[in-house]
Amino acid sequence: MIWRSLICSSLALIAAQAATLMGTVQLRDSRVAEVNKRQDYAGIIVSLKPIGQSPPTPPSKHVVMLQKNKAFMPHVLPVVAGSFVDFPNSDLIFHNAFSSYNGQIFDIGLYPPGTSRSVRFTRPGVVRVFCNIHPSMSAVILVLATPWFTTTAKDGSFQLDMPPGTYELSVFHERATEQTLQALTQRVVVTEQAETLPPVIVSEAGFLLSPHKNKYGTAYAPQPDDKSVYPGVRN
Repeated sequence: MIWRSLICSSLALIAAQAATLMGTVQLRDSRVAEVNKRQDYAGIIVSLKPIGQSPPTPPSKHVVMLQKNKAFMPHVLPVVAGSFVDFPNSDLIFHNAFSSYNGQIFDIGLYPPGTSRSVRFTRPGVVRVFCNIHPSMSAVILVLATPWFTTTAKDGSFQLDMPPGTYELSVFHERATEQTLQALTQRVVVTEQAETLPPVIVSEAGFLLSPHKNKYGTAYAPQPDDKSVYPGVRN
């Protein structure tokens, strides 16, 4: 009974220390039909980093970026530094995920259907992921130095739960310039009462999507016929 009482008291203390921050993110100046016509604001990452103290370091864990139908799922994946990202291949063809950008360079090589490979991401930053075989495949892994983050829903809404305190709020959107995102960084004070922020407006103006090359730094060859390149593999 004593231990049960102590556990209940500890849970009550944790609950009392929890705080909630809510808000919405909206996109402007977009050339993407889903944004303009459907007002789809999903997949924007909102994170909070405590000011004046180091955030807790959660234990390493595995998260999944699936390869299916010649696409990475999810397309944008936030993780805490130190996490492992698994890249299972659920297609009936080979894949070769890699990144040659400065977030974290990696190349997990060519591997067959039904198998998986993992990469540990240790340094905060933006990792742009591609497939060395299929140029249409791309994704973004955002490695964060804080455990408090979330992605927006289709309507742009988000909710974060964390201890009360003073935080630096950052927003990441893959089609916004670095200067735009830096200008949106703000200081927020979170109390035990639920807080709702004014809408955050992210402009896509000025962003230019440059074509990427394969892992060898050269242009992709014409799209291969997967059935002939990999004998025995059928779509």
